[in-house]
Amino acid sequence: MLLKLYNKNNNPADLQRVADVLQDGELIVYPTDTMYAIGCHGLKERAIERICQLKGIDPKKNNLSIICYDLSKVSEYAKVDNATFKLMKRNLPGPFTFILNGTNRLPKIFRNRKEVGIRMPDNPIIREIARVLDAPILTTTLPHDENEDIGYCTDPELIDEKLGHVASLVIDGGPGGTEGSTVVDCTGDEPVIVRQGKGWLDEG
Repeated sequence: MLLKLYNKNNNPADLQRVADVLQDGELIVYPTDTMYAIGCHGLKERAIERICQLKGIDPKKNNLSIICYDLSKVSEYAKVDNATFKLMKRNLPGPFTFILNGTNRLPKIFRNRKEVGIRMPDNPIIREIARVLDAPILTTTLPHDENEDIGYCTDPELIDEKLGHVASLVIDGGPGGTEGSTVVDCTGDEPVIVRQGKGWLDEG
C-alpha cells in the first residue's frame, strides 16, 4: 500500500501509523538519501530474518545495517571511539554506511558478524520515522535482479507493484536515486573506504 509522505509537515498520525507497522514486525519500503530501501524494526529478529530471506542475505557472511535517528542513538548499538564519533559527526546525516563493532543491545542475528552498519540518511522522512519509532530500523537496498531495469527502484508506484505483497507500506517520498552509499569500515585502527558511493568522506 502506498503512503505519500513529505520532507516536512507530515501528519503525526501518518508517521505513527508507519511506526506501528514496524512495531508489528512488518516490512516497509522508504526513501533514503541514496536509493529506496526496504526495512523493518531493527530489534525484531523474525522481521530481520524475513528481510534476509527476501534478499538472499546470509547474516554470517554479510553485514546488516541499521538506520539511527541521531548520533546519541548510535552508541546504544555500536561501539564508537572518539575519533570515529568525530568522523561520523562531520559526515552525518549523509549518504554513508559506517561499519562499527556492535553491542549486545542488538539481536542475536547481528552477533554472527559482531559488526553493524550504521546509516543516518540525509532524508527527513525516514529519520522522522526512526524518531517516532524510537528504535533502529534495519535497512537494505531493494531486491533487484541483474537483468532488471534499475529504473523500477526509483519509482514508488513501480516499487509498490513489485513489492506491495511483501511490504505492508511503500512510502512515496518522490523519485529515488540509483547510487548506493559510501561504505566506511571503522573497525580497525584507521577508517577504510570499502565502497565508494554517493558520499565523499570528509576526514577532517
